[in-house]
Amino acid sequence: MTDTHSRDPEGPDFDLQGFLPYLLNQAAEATSRGFQEIYRDSYGFTRTQWRVMANLGKFGAMTARDICTISHIEKTKVSRAVASLEALGMLTRAPSDQDKRAEILSLTEAGRAAFDDLGRRALAYDKALRSKLGTEASDLLDRVLSGLMADRA
Repeated sequence: MTDTHSRDPEGPDFDLQGFLPYLLNQAAEATSRGFQEIYRDSYGFTRTQWRVMANLGKFGAMTARDICTISHIEKTKVSRAVASLEALGMLTRAPSDQDKRAEILSLTEAGRAAFDDLGRRALAYDKALRSKLGTEASDLLDRVLSGLMADRA
């Protein structure tokens, strides 16, 4: 019996279940779903809305284009998320001094409070996930995933 995880993905025995990009995507989806319930149930946020909020909370004011670049999210999804977050009073837009076509996005006081709340919950979620994996596996996973991301930079 052949180990599906060491197969040549270009060979005739290609198995999607053993294809590393597929496995990474499935793992990301599985681990994201639990936290998605938290931001959806607490604030009604979609995944894209949460990612916009998280970027503004972490990095401060920036353009929608910056968020697209950092998060690898399509421009149209970010635009929809920004419009809905603005309507919810979570962020504001201001004209950019550098680029008249761009707007600088910033969290409002309510947006900052939501980000801070969800940030605390995210830390607890991360701690529980790491506890489930164990320290050794969690540390190894950090190194492996950071290495994969560094290779793409």
